[in-house]
Amino acid sequence: MRTFDVPEHYRSPLITAIKNKRRADDKFKKDFAPTMLQMGSVTLLLARHFGFCYGVENAIEIAFRAVAENPGKRIFLLSEMIHNPGVNADLQAQGIRFIMDTSGKMLIPWEEISGDDIVIIPAFGTTLETEQILKTKGLDPQVYETTCPFVEKVWNRAGKIGDDGYTIVVHGKPGHEETRATFSHSKAHTPTVVVKDLAQAGLLAQYISGTLPEAQFFADFKGQHSEGFQPGLHLQRIGVVNQTTMLASETQAIADFLKAAILAHYQTPADRVADRFADTRDTLCYATNDNQTAVQQLLQNPADLAIVIGGYNSSNTSHLVELCEKNLPVYFIENEHCILSDIQLRHFDLHSHTEITSDITSLRQGARIMVTSGASCPDALVERVIDRLAAVSGNDAALTGLKEQCCTEK
Repeated sequence: MRTFDVPEHYRSPLITAIKNKRRADDKFKKDFAPTMLQMGSVTLLLARHFGFCYGVENAIEIAFRAVAENPGKRIFLLSEMIHNPGVNADLQAQGIRFIMDTSGKMLIPWEEISGDDIVIIPAFGTTLETEQILKTKGLDPQVYETTCPFVEKVWNRAGKIGDDGYTIVVHGKPGHEETRATFSHSKAHTPTVVVKDLAQAGLLAQYISGTLPEAQFFADFKGQHSEGFQPGLHLQRIGVVNQTTMLASETQAIADFLKAAILAHYQTPADRVADRFADTRDTLCYATNDNQTAVQQLLQNPADLAIVIGGYNSSNTSHLVELCEKNLPVYFIENEHCILSDIQLRHFDLHSHTEITSDITSLRQGARIMVTSGASCPDALVERVIDRLAAVSGNDAALTGLKEQCCTEK
């Protein structure tokens, strides 16, 4: 397994020791049961998989290498490297400036960027249109290209099935950087439409069947379809790909639903499925799958609350929160400072999109706490959250002993 050269302050001796032991005991990743840590009066249930994925570590390594290799040069990122405020702040502290915000709004005009500058492509990738702008300025976008290989895999698969005559349906958040990039790469090959959830997939199915008038499509999917899209023509053969940070189960549900709809409408026999629907299950990201499956297994255990750590604008982290909130109180926190005391937490509410403060059951009463984090969250941050939980619950000494035990076990 490849290791990456990322700053040491993102690493955690405790989390590294736990992950190494789990990998050694479960080489084929078949055991998704959580790791149980007894921290004095508090029991922590740590998800089997969480934290930096391959694509994130790769992106961070390349970004810091770009700084090291280009002293004195102006260095820019197209937008946030990943959706983690701490990592993005570290990059800005190195002198890196962001050209756009996460919605694509320009922060620095293109006129200010020259061929002498360094421009880094973030882990989400970018659009073909932006790549062309960079090339016209004499910049090679591939020099410091940090696009996640699994995002590129989705692009390649979309291109292949598009060239085979299928229309692409992208499951993603229409305004998300990765969805915008995937949409751009896909529509270069074939008609493409974005659906944000199962409800929109249901709406699309009505255009497949002809239940809704074609003219209404352009209002229902405004800004989510390629130029020249013709529902009656372009929804006859489809394939579904995903924004890699979405709920894997929802992507599969959308694919299954649209598959059933198109096969039923065209009365396609079982041995002729490929005439109407392309198999794209191989586009689901391994890290998204692993982290979400680990949370589902985590939820099989009794607990008082769950803490999910990550950037508030992180798509993959928000879906971990959604999984947890079906079972128990869940608190989406950005860092250890959100734990105000043993009875109060400051956290992000996904439904109101605001940060709020909530009273919780005292952590001094033998609480059982589930802990996980998103794919853009450093392990060191998870350890700092555990440190804070120990401090407010009066279990500092117990945590010290736990760390000594974990870090010395072979």
